[in-house]
Amino acid sequence: MHTTASDSLASLWDEVSGTQPDPDLWVVIAALVAALAVVVPHNFWRISRNAITIAHEGGHGLVALLTGRTLTGIRLHSDTSGLTVSRGKPHGLGMILTASAGYTAPPLLGLGGAALLAAGHITLLLWAATVLLVAMLVMIRNAYGALTVVITGATFVVVSWLTGPQVQAAFAYVVVWFLLLGGVRPAFELQMKRSRGGAGDSDADQLSRLTHVPAGMWLFLFHVVSLCSLIGGGRWLLGA
Repeated sequence: MHTTASDSLASLWDEVSGTQPDPDLWVVIAALVAALAVVVPHNFWRISRNAITIAHEGGHGLVALLTGRTLTGIRLHSDTSGLTVSRGKPHGLGMILTASAGYTAPPLLGLGGAALLAAGHITLLLWAATVLLVAMLVMIRNAYGALTVVITGATFVVVSWLTGPQVQAAFAYVVVWFLLLGGVRPAFELQMKRSRGGAGDSDADQLSRLTHVPAGMWLFLFHVVSLCSLIGGGRWLLGA
């Protein structure tokens, strides 16, 4: 029985870590169009932005843990805002890295996903995303946030288990394009809010208070990370 279990685990790992053939270029282009369709129009963005918020707050939470802070909870709200609470020193490198991880997390996740897809690891990407969502669900502290993460995670599970390779590939490319494109828009939205005198307690403003570097410089960093991720990730996805 031990041998059978070991063989099953080895077979599962081979399936997850193995490579799959790249989809046709038209599938990659169609995935790009689909991602644009839920990022650009305002009505669709109001809904799809919830997924970017999951990545944003997940970035805060993950970096908080990696820097030794105590993560106490994550809340996701229906207006697509979110809040990640951690305990630790209210200043220092750990707090700076945690605060800077929000706006940079979605595009960097997209860039990492693009690297996996370029290497043919479609299944690994889908499983890794599912694991991250399950881990995040443990830290969610409100009903709306739990519902959002469960629906998102269930979508990945259904696609991973119940669909064929072609559908999985198309879905994976849509997800990665969405993270790359959707990771660009929030920084511009924050810039517009700040130009109107709003968002006074944004991540950029918190970072400004922590580092004495103008908030505009942190906003510029968010733009650089998101746009460079989009360019680099896009080239990988298109095979350029």
